[in-house]
Amino acid sequence: MNRERKYPIIINNSYFLFWTQILVSVVISSGCGLRPDQELGSNLSKAEYKLFAGEQRVTIRGYDGDAMEPFITRDGRWLLFNNRNEKPQNTNLHYAERVDDLTFEYKGEIKGVNTPSLEGVPTLDRAGNLFFVSNRSYEKTLCTIYRGRFAEGLVSGVEIVPGVSRLQGGIVNFDVEISSDGNTLYFVDGDFKSLSPPKSAVIVIAERRGAEFVRMSRSAEILKNVNTQKLQYAAAISEDGLELFFNRLDRNAKPPIPQIFRTERKHIADPFDVPQKIAAITGFAEGPTLSSDGCSLYYHKMRDGKFSIFRVTRPLPTKD
Repeated sequence: MNRERKYPIIINNSYFLFWTQILVSVVISSGCGLRPDQELGSNLSKAEYKLFAGEQRVTIRGYDGDAMEPFITRDGRWLLFNNRNEKPQNTNLHYAERVDDLTFEYKGEIKGVNTPSLEGVPTLDRAGNLFFVSNRSYEKTLCTIYRGRFAEGLVSGVEIVPGVSRLQGGIVNFDVEISSDGNTLYFVDGDFKSLSPPKSAVIVIAERRGAEFVRMSRSAEILKNVNTQKLQYAAAISEDGLELFFNRLDRNAKPPIPQIFRTERKHIADPFDVPQKIAAITGFAEGPTLSSDGCSLYYHKMRDGKFSIFRVTRPLPTKD
């Protein structure tokens, strides 16, 4: 029996992507316990990362709506984003072409991908494989992460990404990031069984094996300093895979304000270090995405009643 349950609207951000528009039919068997598939760490650092500075708003010429969940493509040419994730708007994927680091020319909605359901959080690898989230089939499939082939604003071959969902009612995957080489997928396991602020939200890593993605056996170990009893989401990985940005939210804070954190590791197989909050980004900010040279970090935040995209910068990172 299908039982439609509407998740409450708490605040407008990517974490509540599935609270603001999803009518999820969650079929839960009695006695079926939902729990995260990894132990949550307790490493919380009050230290700040201070290399980024100079917050500036990004201009999307020809577009005056809300812009959220930015993604800068690895070649720097395209800005992908979604409009506001709150009804009555139909949340869809959009794109704009780079003019300079702070200016993009709006090209319209991404074709071949949008539906009357929610589509958001676009991410693209260097080979042109687009990944995004959509609630279009959750009631039937318990899946929310999709992919397709992106070329000049048109997507073809849209399909569910196999091997990602835990296929358990009440567990929703939201937010997604694909590595530059297309071999590693970062996403969130959200436990929405309580139908209120979720019991947990943890970032998970999966590896590509042929046409599928398989959850990495060392995911919990690699992210042991990232995932905590707070809520983690919106992962963004650097070109070399050694630097990770993400959002963290304390659902018990009044009011809950999402913050953007950064962490790093020396080698690709190492766990990430204890994260640091990015000092230059203040207020309600979400959805980080890093330029391929590592100098510019983009994200969305509310200003003047509208979600817009902003940028902070740092000197060119040095390599050991």
